Amino acid sequence: MREYPPNRNVLWAETLVDELAAGGLSAVCLAPGSRSTPLTVAFAEHDDVEVFSHLDERAAAYFALGRGRRTGEPTALVCTSGTAAVNFHPAVIEASQARVPLLVLTADRPPELRDSGANQTIDQEKLFGTAVRWYRDLPEPEPTPRKLRRLRTDAARALSETEGAPKGPVHLNCPFRKPLEPVDVLGDVPDDWAAGDERAAEGRAGGEPYVRRAQGRLTLSTTDSDWLCEAVDAADNGVILAGPADPTSVDDGDLSAELARLARATNFPILADPLSGLRFGDHVTDTPVLGGYDGYADRLSEFDATPDLVLRFGASMTSKPARKTIADSDARQVLVDPAGEWRDAEFVCSDLVVADPASVASELADSVEAGTTSPGDSEFCDRLVTVDDHYWESMAEELGDSEGDLEGAVLSTVLSDAPDPATVFVSNSMPIRDCDRFGAPRAADLTVLANRGASGIDGIVSTALGAGSATDDELVLVTGDLAYYHDMNGLLALARCDVDATIVCLNNDGGGIFHLLPIEEFDPPFTQQFKTPHGLDFAATGDLYDLDFERVDPDAFSAAYRDALASDGTTVVEVGFDSEANHRERERVTDAVRTRL
Repeated sequence: MREYPPNRNVLWAETLVDELAAGGLSAVCLAPGSRSTPLTVAFAEHDDVEVFSHLDERAAAYFALGRGRRTGEPTALVCTSGTAAVNFHPAVIEASQARVPLLVLTADRPPELRDSGANQTIDQEKLFGTAVRWYRDLPEPEPTPRKLRRLRTDAARALSETEGAPKGPVHLNCPFRKPLEPVDVLGDVPDDWAAGDERAAEGRAGGEPYVRRAQGRLTLSTTDSDWLCEAVDAADNGVILAGPADPTSVDDGDLSAELARLARATNFPILADPLSGLRFGDHVTDTPVLGGYDGYADRLSEFDATPDLVLRFGASMTSKPARKTIADSDARQVLVDPAGEWRDAEFVCSDLVVADPASVASELADSVEAGTTSPGDSEFCDRLVTVDDHYWESMAEELGDSEGDLEGAVLSTVLSDAPDPATVFVSNSMPIRDCDRFGAPRAADLTVLANRGASGIDGIVSTALGAGSATDDELVLVTGDLAYYHDMNGLLALARCDVDATIVCLNNDGGGIFHLLPIEEFDPPFTQQFKTPHGLDFAATGDLYDLDFERVDPDAFSAAYRDALASDGTTVVEVGFDSEANHRERERVTDAVRTRL
């Protein structure tokens, strides 16, 4: 920070950014604008914060969301006043629903210009409503020790709230008067403004954060631990339902490892959502991990494999058959959630455990391993594992016999041939459903991500590139044509933010997922108002965004995908499908596999 800042806005913005960096903030996404100039300059000049420059606020917000989803730590967002801030809203909602830490800094006009018709002035007070964990309309910049101490405290609180239970977005609204640039304003910041208050001027000694955050973890009391162990002890046929996992940082503990240990100790097989962090990894070689349940969950009674206890971790499962089957069972269902939120849309859970999931899994595993709690029936576990093995064997045979009209075969190849390690981001609509149904468990370090908080198709490209920017792993994005179209401007981050990716675009010329709904039988209006064919040729994005673009038939995808992974830079591999033919083939393969089972 300058010894004598040229004006109070510079002092204010530099103090805020300095304190955020001291608290651990390591990255920011900046969108251009005038009113946010003090914040933009302060971030751009700070050596400890990596800056990602974006032209579009919506793309910037989803890029920051992607980094937070991959790292479990907040990335900051900065924009000017007016509708620029509104463009952050979809990503803020996704961050809230999916528990992704995000710090939103919106510049604003000073109070006297609000509600006055002044240009580019809107009501930014609590703009994001209940979607944020915490909101603060910061005071107007003023070079006084007390206000600067308050600013540092607010910065520390904001970071803390993004990583609370549950994690999520925080909004700081930042009003500034002109001049916004770092120009000298005589007397604006007196030489003796700090009056010897080094805490306000420089923060804590040694670059320590002004307010140190101690993020504790909720653990069970002895009484609650006892009854939960008793529930496990009484169960013969228990299962672990592992839904999409909340983003975790390196300090959060390894939930996947503890759940795998719990499964091995209890003989409770894991129904592992592709977004759970459990379907892929070395643990699948010695842990009962099930991935094919989407194709047979409704037939568990036929296999004498109905559970009597369900331990639920994470968000709602992607698989509708799994959700409905578990809801219709008579099993005792225990929902474990660190925030105590009700993540059960079917309203069938009998117990809510408000505690750190990794700690709960660890306690239960310890109890079984110590002989205090009895494990479940190993024969029940073996039956389910056998069914799952047969499912994947049958699926491999049917995919081999498929004539090429199946998008799910592409997802199967993407996951089986992805590099180890890799980050694989999957779009909503059909790609994530096919990832669930056709993505076999694999002993590889694959981090599979998707925007399942609000499950929209907006911002998919930007979120994926944001996730890729946070790691050295190879990045693979699987998207549909509508999601690709919806966020094509996000491709600009490839060059501006130095990110490479292999992008698989499944192009069925419209909203293919609507073939799953009864409205398919009503045409018109089905084709024009639901499937909405666009007829766009995406090859031009190759020249526009300086990437390699290759269009292939389904039977040539595997080779093209391997070549794309081996090449430098970014390659888009577009695979064309007829959406109706794809769904008919999906039904055929599903029925054939069920018959084999």
